[in-house]
Amino acid sequence: MPVRLAESSIPSDVSDDEPENAPLPTCTLLSVGQAFFGTQNVSSLQKDEAWRVNVRIQGCDLDHGYLCGTMEALNVPMADTPVITFWEGEIVDTNNFTFFTGKWGATSEDDIKHWTKFSSFSPLLSQVEKDGGKMLDLTNYPYIFMRWKEQYFVNVGTDCGLTIAGFYYVCFSCGDGSINGYYYDPNSSSSNRLMIVELPCCDSPFQKLELKSTKEGRSGFSFGLYELK
Repeated sequence: MPVRLAESSIPSDVSDDEPENAPLPTCTLLSVGQAFFGTQNVSSLQKDEAWRVNVRIQGCDLDHGYLCGTMEALNVPMADTPVITFWEGEIVDTNNFTFFTGKWGATSEDDIKHWTKFSSFSPLLSQVEKDGGKMLDLTNYPYIFMRWKEQYFVNVGTDCGLTIAGFYYVCFSCGDGSINGYYYDPNSSSSNRLMIVELPCCDSPFQKLELKSTKEGRSGFSFGLYELK
């Protein structure tokens, strides 16, 4: 189904001459229009061939634990052009969503296996093992945990030879806006694979997505009304 995105903008009261390393409020770093860039390490043996990845948040509703955006991989071997996907995310706030996925082929054991790859998750482990973390108060926790599920390809067809059957376990740092993630695919022989789209010929586990926030769009950047197909 096409998704129509209404015009929205980043708060314009952020000065461009602030210190480069000054932390930003979480609401700014997770606002519509915020961009991230980084790499997708598709092979631990060929780090120089990591995909370059750009992510932009297109919608965000923190009250309901929802966000969405686009993800672009710039140098995918199987594609002639950059591959763009549209994804929807669940924010683990223990109100709308817990650490237990409960769908997409992931068991609670799969959840624990992937969340524990983030060192910032360690203090939460014992409670999450009990009930998915329902009783945790994450309001002031310096990290935000999410799941990103790619819904469809934006600029290529389903016959492109790539698949988006899985989803990402994501950890977002409120301090510097960095993002790390691990990809889970229930159809893969290696469930700990991380990638924007799955390469059938590649079977290297523990691949990692690493993104940093950019200052692009932080001074009143806005999107016009447009449609993703």
